[in-house]
Amino acid sequence: MTDLMDLQGEFFQRLRTQGKSKNTLKNYKTDLDCFNNFIEKATSTRDVSKFNTSDIMDYGTHLENKYQSQNSRRRRVQALRMFFDFLVERSVFPNNPVRKIPTSPKFLDIPRPTPLVDTKTLWLYLLTEGKNGQNLMGLTAKRNQVITLLIFGGGLKVSDLAVLKREHIVLGDTPRVIVKPEKRDPYSVELPKTFNAVYQNYIETLEVCKRDSNIDFDDVLFSANPYKILSGGLSPRGLEIIFEDLRHKLLITLTPKSLRQGCIFKWLHQKRGETLIKEWMGVAPSYSLKLYREHMESHPYHDTFIEENYNDVMSTAKTALN
Repeated sequence: MTDLMDLQGEFFQRLRTQGKSKNTLKNYKTDLDCFNNFIEKATSTRDVSKFNTSDIMDYGTHLENKYQSQNSRRRRVQALRMFFDFLVERSVFPNNPVRKIPTSPKFLDIPRPTPLVDTKTLWLYLLTEGKNGQNLMGLTAKRNQVITLLIFGGGLKVSDLAVLKREHIVLGDTPRVIVKPEKRDPYSVELPKTFNAVYQNYIETLEVCKRDSNIDFDDVLFSANPYKILSGGLSPRGLEIIFEDLRHKLLITLTPKSLRQGCIFKWLHQKRGETLIKEWMGVAPSYSLKLYREHMESHPYHDTFIEENYNDVMSTAKTALN
């Protein structure tokens, strides 16, 4: 069997048996699809036995021309190198020609957090929108308040948020969120004290809207159209779209990644220990915070505005009702 797609099918099956996560498999597929599209156009065949070293070197040149990001080029070369190692092991190819493609060095980009003034703008907007009461518009704003606190307050990634259940939230004097990665033991992250009130308000409104939509689920988040809740849970892409909409509406610099980076700077300014920060980030002990420490003076992050703005908005709302 020398059909490219059949062999890649076997390659992915090998990765599954090795315990690779769904996200890892998805990334490898994206990287290899880039090669597949190139090689089929360049050689007009999917017969791997007809590929030669010059075809592979031409692909390396193609990557140099197509991608400005060194990390993108490096990742695609590494994925292809692994696939050809598999082909050599299967005796489909005599040697691994991908090893002749120079690998781009890993580029460590400096952190670019959401500016603190933009984070404040976002928070005040969500608090104001959340005063719309028990309707779906108010619920959506309250959901986005919870998302913001989980990212800026707890450093969660969109992949963490996508699988978050009600049982993972622990309220109390020091509220926490439990994160359960696929490949390591669960851990918990401390959240701002304001999370208690924000989350309880959100859940109360969520239960009302769930009954109106005749739906039930134990996910913390949900997806909806303008008229009703569609399902529990929210995909990583769905979370990205929420932030894209907020970014355009408020004219601010904002992505889940940049908001999370702001959280990391906040922890450093709070003088949290590096071991604790790395645990909360969900990274290996060998991960370096050097770039963050080098740019701390440029990003004097804090989270006092979260409680201050929440109290101000809630106080104004109570005064208006009276």
